[in-house]
Amino acid sequence: MSEATLDDRGRLTIPKELREEYGDQYRIVELHDGIKLVPVTEDPLDTLRDEFADVEKSAEELREEAREAALDEAGP
Repeated sequence: MSEATLDDRGRLTIPKELREEYGDQYRIVELHDGIKLVPVTEDPLDTLRDEFADVEKSAEELREEAREAALDEAGP
């Protein structure tokens, strides 16, 4: 893991070794507990495939789990 600090103009410098590995363009994704930098590739679908490579459930299974969780949160 690397650390980076914003400069006085609000700029963030990504360490050279990470830029060499992931490129120079990123999307900033806001999560419930922070942010994530997602490298932008020539083919955005490749980025999505890489991001969700460890997900073993189908879209339908994920949708059903989300529906059940929402119903549980809503209560009776």
